[in-house]
Amino acid sequence: MKEKVREAALTGFVALDRRLPAAEAAKALLRKAFPDHWSYLLGELALYSFVVLVLTGSYLTLFFDPGMTQSVYAGPYEPLRGLRMSQAYLSTLDLSFEVRGGLLMRQVHHWAALIFVAAISVHMLRVFFTGAFRRPREVNWIVGLTLFVLALLEGFAGYSLPDDLLSGTGLRTAHTIVLSIPVVGTYLSSFIWRGPFPGHVIMPRLYVVHVLFVPGVLIALITVHLLLVVYLKHTHWAERGRTNRNAVGTPMFPQFATKSSGLFLMLFGLLTALGALAQVNPVWAYGPYRADQVATDAQPDWYVGFLEGALRVMPPWENVLWGHTFMWNVLIPAVILPGVLFTGLYLYPFIEKWVAGDRTEHHLSDRPRNQPARTALGVAGIVFYAVLLAAGGNDVIAFSFRVSVNTLTWIFRIAVVAGPVLAFWATRRICLALQAHDRTLLAEGQESGNVEQDVQGGLGEGHVPLSAAHGYRLMVREVPRPLAAPAGELPRRQRLRLALSSWYYRDRVEIPVTPEQRRAIEERTTAPVEPGEPPPPAGPSEPAERGT
Repeated sequence: MKEKVREAALTGFVALDRRLPAAEAAKALLRKAFPDHWSYLLGELALYSFVVLVLTGSYLTLFFDPGMTQSVYAGPYEPLRGLRMSQAYLSTLDLSFEVRGGLLMRQVHHWAALIFVAAISVHMLRVFFTGAFRRPREVNWIVGLTLFVLALLEGFAGYSLPDDLLSGTGLRTAHTIVLSIPVVGTYLSSFIWRGPFPGHVIMPRLYVVHVLFVPGVLIALITVHLLLVVYLKHTHWAERGRTNRNAVGTPMFPQFATKSSGLFLMLFGLLTALGALAQVNPVWAYGPYRADQVATDAQPDWYVGFLEGALRVMPPWENVLWGHTFMWNVLIPAVILPGVLFTGLYLYPFIEKWVAGDRTEHHLSDRPRNQPARTALGVAGIVFYAVLLAAGGNDVIAFSFRVSVNTLTWIFRIAVVAGPVLAFWATRRICLALQAHDRTLLAEGQESGNVEQDVQGGLGEGHVPLSAAHGYRLMVREVPRPLAAPAGELPRRQRLRLALSSWYYRDRVEIPVTPEQRRAIEERTTAPVEPGEPPPPAGPSEPAERGT
């Protein structure tokens, strides 16, 4: 009887596979090569943090009430007894003190949100500094950046839901930012809050956004992101056997699946330990939100702290034009600055492609030192963000170090302009110095640690040749050259492109290679060619314009 059942099941599976070739697709997926370098696991951290967020958020949804109806608290937390509060704040207190495991779930959820945004941020930085956003991955860069923006929105919505004094202060700031938008700001405010601040619908609306709209879009975009990763393959570092035309790594099963499962379990354990041992967002210490009060030392979570800092360092500029008040002190730092920043990030792959005149595919990761301008831009952006983040706590810093808040604000105003410029200059020089060090290693070898004496009596440290693997990593690289200027009068757009290309690619250190080595490097960095497609040009316009 068992044999007949087994035979019938096998026949059914074979018949199903003939109609839906699932086995063939599953076999290809299980044998897909995944990168084995630790930096590629940053995206896995973001994915698994999101899984923990969904699990813990589903539990919290069962007990949280986003209502804004006022009632008097009579729960177990004695300092708040007798205070009027909204149902949102009341249910948050009940979750923290009366629901079994509620406080643990709240804190795990909060820590997972912080790590989720942090993992996406560091993952995007890895993609940027290694050039993994270039063709054919421009769309995946846009998808990943959109995931980051949605993560910020999701984090802010969840941060605001408890309706405590700290999150209410953040909502008041958001209301001011909306009102600062010329012409349409008052209409947007009336639509979102449905009347004067704080209104009676903002919490239910934020709740729907937090648990339905944004998570749905996040799940859809994560699916698209993973499908693109599988289809486009991953980038990899230049090592022996790895070229611009292959994808080398460990297979999904069992190697990568084991490693990835272990990472998930470690992350889940870390988040559980943090939730159990490290207090975060103690809403009972802040009290319920009241529109006539502001929390002391009020700062948002770190991922939107740069907006708070930008608001604090901006001078108090306002103008009345055509009957409308332009609040430049809010509009520039909170609306225009983020808009310019994220627009530049969305367009950067296409800007670099236009400046370089590069239409080839790239599957080898750049060492940041080999792209000094791009690396310097990235570091300058990090310094700009860090200065604004520190400025968001200028009152706390002033109190802790006994300095004037006004003096500290002027220091931050100067630093937010001068800091990125100095960081760009220093990073570019450091990258060129590291390139010069690589050139020395290739020309002279690695220091052996043994002191030697030459025939003239001079003392010096001996050198040993680099290993083949080390030399491969240093030599196999793509270093684009500036675009060559054609003869004749050029339109303004073309002159701008040539000037940017010269500024972006003029500084570099040539590596000492023989003609045979140069041909081998060009062979390994040549882009793959699709069947029926003509081979791509070797450089921006002429083969001589790009070298290694």
